[in-house]
Amino acid sequence: MEMLFSTYDLAGLPLSNRMVMAPMTRARAVNDVPDAATVTYYRQRASAGLIVSEGVPVSREGMGYLFTPGLYTEQQVAGWRLVTNAVHEAGGRIFAQLWHVGRISHVSLQEAGASPVSSVARRAENSQAYAWIVQGLAGQVPASAPRALAEDEVPRVTRDIVAAARGAITAGFDGIELHAANGYLFEQFINGELNTRLDRYGGSIANRLRFLLDTVDALAEAIGAQRVGVRISPFGRLNDMRAFDDEAQTWLTAANELSKRNLAYVHLSDQCTIGGSPVGDFLQAFRDAYRGTLIAAGGFDKPRAEQALQRGVLDLIGFGAPFIANPDLVERLANDWPLAAVDRSTLYGLHGEHGYTDYPPYAGDAA
Repeated sequence: MEMLFSTYDLAGLPLSNRMVMAPMTRARAVNDVPDAATVTYYRQRASAGLIVSEGVPVSREGMGYLFTPGLYTEQQVAGWRLVTNAVHEAGGRIFAQLWHVGRISHVSLQEAGASPVSSVARRAENSQAYAWIVQGLAGQVPASAPRALAEDEVPRVTRDIVAAARGAITAGFDGIELHAANGYLFEQFINGELNTRLDRYGGSIANRLRFLLDTVDALAEAIGAQRVGVRISPFGRLNDMRAFDDEAQTWLTAANELSKRNLAYVHLSDQCTIGGSPVGDFLQAFRDAYRGTLIAAGGFDKPRAEQALQRGVLDLIGFGAPFIANPDLVERLANDWPLAAVDRSTLYGLHGEHGYTDYPPYAGDAA
């Protein structure tokens, strides 16, 4: 049997296969609350061994994109409960990806037009938020200039994330994935080129990893380590993340530290398809340092996924865009049926069902 379609024990949570629906922002939630279309979208894709939700803002401050359903109000928790119920009724498993974008935001998204927050007060070049161009007209806008979080504010952000994690469990999620990848807030602290702080959150590798590891520990205490995953993007260049001197050692140190914590998993975001350095070149070293369940996403097809599983460098494989146009992706790959193409013009924004829940399952050659 092909490993991709074999069962897997994820820290006590049985998965029906090793395919993970990777987190993908869709910006479809009116009033930032999951609605009936959100329920349908995730239920349609519940044959994945594990769904990781779209990025879920942990606070208004953490938002960088309009129409993203958060986990910081009672209405949002109630909306997500409908989603998790539907996924579970269809036999699926789902984690919530907890998200704070840091400086990849815009003043029109922030409370009272405040500046976004980051590790330092440096604007992200060539980086955009999905915000209000003018009130009532949504679109891509340059990220606003941020302010640096004060040293005593950083634990407050951790508390916001823990509160969202508790909300996720109340909403019925099987666990959470902490989004520490793709140039968002945690990577803004980890990146040694950007982070020039002189306090306990800057300078050494240990200091730059402190915010991440303190938050992981707080999450583990609040909801259990077996319910906590972490997503990172070694050598990623999204959102103005630049190279720095001890980059490889930083990520290997993170691997060692996360390995000690007996988490549900670590999820690598491989930006090879969008201009970043391929994680594949570094994967074996990371695998040697991190001994828990390891996922990677980024440009996988069925042969590459199977090869990675057979080699033992990965335990689960993340698929992103193919799950958008192919709600039955597991069945299509298992049967070698053709894949539908994604309509990229409808990836983001309020387009109704079009490009969201209207992709049909495979109907045979007659289709």
